[in-house]
Amino acid sequence: MPMAAQEIEKLIRGSIPDAEVTIRDLAGDGDHYAARVVSRSFEGMSRIKQHQKVYAALGGRVGGELHALQLETAVPNGE
Repeated sequence: MPMAAQEIEKLIRGSIPDAEVTIRDLAGDGDHYAARVVSRSFEGMSRIKQHQKVYAALGGRVGGELHALQLETAVPNGE
């Protein structure tokens, strides 16, 4: 069963409360999303660590109920 964009956003914000999250459905099928996550908590982290933090927030759902996620992360004013 596909995952709703609102659920993805809720999971990310639950783990990264200051995150600005933008979700786009890439294929219109509720299965392929792009997410942009901007958070001050990413400051000083490598891009890989930032992505790992977001994937951890999603609790192993990527590749399962969340089929595909194109992820972009950034620090506010430090993009």
